[in-house]
Order: sequence, then structure tokens, then C-alpha cells
Amino acid sequence: QVQLVESGGGLVQAGGSLRLSCAASGRTFSSYAMGWFRQAPGKEREFVAAINWNGGNTRYADAVKGRFTISRDNAKNTVYLQMNSLNPEDTAVYFCAGDQDFRVIVATPYATYWGQGTQVTVSS
Repeated sequence: QVQLVESGGGLVQAGGSLRLSCAASGRTFSSYAMGWFRQAPGKEREFVAAINWNGGNTRYADAVKGRFTISRDNAKNTVYLQMNSLNPEDTAVYFCAGDQDFRVIVATPYATYWGQGTQVTVSS
């Protein structure tokens, strides 16, 4: 069992940066692929970024490539999302997700574990 808790959201001006963190409980965190998803008001949840168990493989949605970076620290049971050059279209609730299969994170909305989400608001 893995529990995920996101933090780091907030209000930022366009062009600014935020770093989200997702702290995981459970001794098996290092064996899980992790990802970030987001859901804007009135829209479906969408994939943002994913990282495999050892950080050697990452994937990004086209909308965030070059601006966002996903990373993990298995010693701290934490995955991060560094978000730069934010724009109002990035406004959403951001969710952390975990699954043993990297492909599930990248290609489906059916990850096994989910956090409660953290709000990111980008003002113009």
C-alpha cells in the first residue's frame, strides 16, 4: 500500500515557477513508477509527466515539454515536479500518481495510487 501527499501548490504570476512535491509512504516506493496529472475546471484529468522507478526514464506531455521537469529522490520517498515559465493555461489541480507499471502512468488514467491533489493557479 502506498499513500501519496502532494504539496507546493499556490498562486503564481505568469512566467513564474513552482515546485510540487509528492511524499509517499510505504517501503516499496522505490519500485514504483510515478507521475503527475492535472485537472482544470470543466476539463478531464490529463497526463503531465512520468518517471520510472530509478529516474532513468521520463516522459512529458507536449504542453509542458521544456518547461516542467519531473524527478525523484527514492531515499526521501518523494517525487518532484519543477514547473517553470508557467502560464494561465497551467492552472489546475495537480495530482501525484503511482503504479508498478511505467506504461500505465504514461498511457492511461488508471494508476493504482493517487494523491488528493494540490491547486496551482497562474495569474496573467
